[in-house]
Amino acid sequence: MFTLITLPYELTALQPVISEQTLSFHYGKHLQTYVDNLNKLIAGTEYEPMPLEEIVCKSSGAIFNNTGQVLNHNLYFTQFNKLEQGAKNKEQGLFIIQAINRDFGSFDNFKQEFEQKGTTLFGSGWVWLSADKDGKLVITQEQNAQNPITKGLRPLLTMDVWEHAYYLDYQNRRAAHLQALWSIINWEEIERRYMAVNDKC
Repeated sequence: MFTLITLPYELTALQPVISEQTLSFHYGKHLQTYVDNLNKLIAGTEYEPMPLEEIVCKSSGAIFNNTGQVLNHNLYFTQFNKLEQGAKNKEQGLFIIQAINRDFGSFDNFKQEFEQKGTTLFGSGWVWLSADKDGKLVITQEQNAQNPITKGLRPLLTMDVWEHAYYLDYQNRRAAHLQALWSIINWEEIERRYMAVNDKC
């Protein structure tokens, strides 16, 4: 059975970008509900022994929706650093930053496209930076609980544009929320995902 992930930081660590109140609701209640629902749905089924990625690739309906949201949120919450530790990107000489500059022309171009995809996604969902089988980076919009692994991509970085992710702190200002998140991204974690074995359907 699945359990709620342990955050690699305190609930207050991401303030003021993400408030303690938002994090406690988003992580402690929304994600916990997805985990609880998933465990109930897969109990006694063929999906029970599978890892999240495999369930996402093979399931549909309510099982897919809850599994996708657990996987998406796990990747989302574990990609952040304390505010004072974030935004260390171009200075670190990481392969992922080199790949971003290669595939988008510059880091600023990448940020602009990523934010544009996040602000223009209609309704609820996620915007993702992913790598294809050759390591080329792409940005995709994914509705609701979708994850890029269903497209044969390796998910690296994501921003949650469901309203519960930002409404307590930013109300309807989704763009401001997306812009603020760059300052808490843990680029060493994104690098680790980029260098890992490709998990895809």
